[in-house]
Amino acid sequence: MQDFSPRINSLTERLGEAHGYLRVDQLEARRPQLETELARPDLWDDADVAQALQREFAELGDDLDLYGSIRSRVEDVSTLAELAREEGDESLEAEIGSELDALESEFDGLELRALFTGEYDDLDAIVEINSGAGGVDAQDFAEMLLRMYLRWAERRGFEVELDSVNEGTEAGISSAEFIMKGRNVYGWMRSEHGVHRLVRISPFDNNARRQTSFASVRVTPLFDDVDEVDIDDKDLRIDVYRSSGAGGQHVNVTDSAVRITHLPTGIVTSCQNERSQHQNKDRAMTMLKAKLLELERQRQKEKVDSITGEDSAVDFGSQDRNYVLQPYQQVKDLRSGLELSNPEEVLDGALDPLMESYLRWRRAESDQG
Repeated sequence: MQDFSPRINSLTERLGEAHGYLRVDQLEARRPQLETELARPDLWDDADVAQALQREFAELGDDLDLYGSIRSRVEDVSTLAELAREEGDESLEAEIGSELDALESEFDGLELRALFTGEYDDLDAIVEINSGAGGVDAQDFAEMLLRMYLRWAERRGFEVELDSVNEGTEAGISSAEFIMKGRNVYGWMRSEHGVHRLVRISPFDNNARRQTSFASVRVTPLFDDVDEVDIDDKDLRIDVYRSSGAGGQHVNVTDSAVRITHLPTGIVTSCQNERSQHQNKDRAMTMLKAKLLELERQRQKEKVDSITGEDSAVDFGSQDRNYVLQPYQQVKDLRSGLELSNPEEVLDGALDPLMESYLRWRRAESDQG
């Protein structure tokens, strides 16, 4: 009879660790508090607060249900293995082994939760994409990145609110900005902040030469408390213009797109997908406040690199990730060191391995520091 005790002991140990990083005790204490809040008759007087409470309650329930289910399965397979060992019943070996395999795989996925340790990892994110060096190829690459993130968000079940897309001179886009919402979105998308480099045979070169192009991605946490930011109207330049989204495929064309420039800092936000100028202005102001709040927190805490990292020139030698389509097939993240041989799949949204590798690299760097 095969001895399963080492694997079962390992799972029991991992279960204890999950109890910690899932904060099971805190969640169990928080659940009755949330139930009381959600039962208030005036709950929906503030829709934003109500939705936030509902979201917290759903996520709390998911975590507790998941932990309870895995704990029960570990206990059941342990009991089954002990029974089989005592009775010498080898016919149960396949069943026990299969369940242990499944549990080990589930713990591998669950332990990613322990990697979301950043102060803002649980927040939604503002994502900006800008084309860099490389001309029309860079603008085409920026659109490829936008599609990649939209596809990844769709796979994850995350919500995307596309606020502005500015089309390129000949093809692609010069820039795009969107808000992504979902659980630990900022924690996931942190890996994408930086300079991205594409090497391929240019579809815009009549001589079919290899071209290197660049695009930058900036990821900012979307803070819930942006109302605390005071902005002087005289520090703003507000421009109203007609939206134009890459042939109309990304946004609804209106005559009321709004761009807001914060003159002291040079921060620019824009929105063009709402139906009125007033709605576009409100959304652009919300994003501006979030960015100013982040900037102020950076100054106060002297953590310029801890939230989004330093900005670099979007050019040769500054990249954080390479996508090579010619002369070979490879995606390499220069921070975590992960290399993949499926760039087409990655550009179609298969980002999880790169993101997970980045999270583990960041944890290792933090532990060393």
